[in-house]
Amino acid sequence: METAAIFPKGQQLPNEWFTGNAFLHPLIAKDNNNDFSVGSVTFESNARTHWHTHPKGQVLIITKGEGFYQEKGKLVQPIKKGDVVNIPENVEHWHGASAKSKMVHIAITNYKEDVQVTWLQPVSDEEYNKVNPQ
Repeated sequence: METAAIFPKGQQLPNEWFTGNAFLHPLIAKDNNNDFSVGSVTFESNARTHWHTHPKGQVLIITKGEGFYQEKGKLVQPIKKGDVVNIPENVEHWHGASAKSKMVHIAITNYKEDVQVTWLQPVSDEEYNKVNPQ
C-alpha cells in the first residue's frame, strides 16, 4: 500500500546538475548551529544526479522507492527505502532513481567553508542503462 510522502515534493532542480525530473524540499539550512544542510530530494523514475563530490561528505537516508548509488570506478549499489549511504569527502559519485521506481531520500550535506558540492559531468545514458536496463 502506497503511503503519503513525509515531506512535500518541493521545487524542481536544475537540469545543469540533474538528468530527468528531480525536486528539492529544503528542511534545514546552514546556520550558526549547523555546518550542514538537510533536504528531501525526490527523483522521478530514471532521474539522477550528475557525477559530483562533497568536500566534507554527505549522508543519504532513503525514505521511499528504489534507486542506485555509485562511486567512480566501483560497482553500482542498489539502494531502497530504509537504506543509509555514508558518502566520504571528495569521492566522485552519483545517485538516483531506478527505471521502474521513483526514489526519495533525505540528504544531509556538510559544508567546507561555503562549499558543499562540486558538480561534474552528467551520468551518460550508456552508464545509467548498463546498471539499470529499461
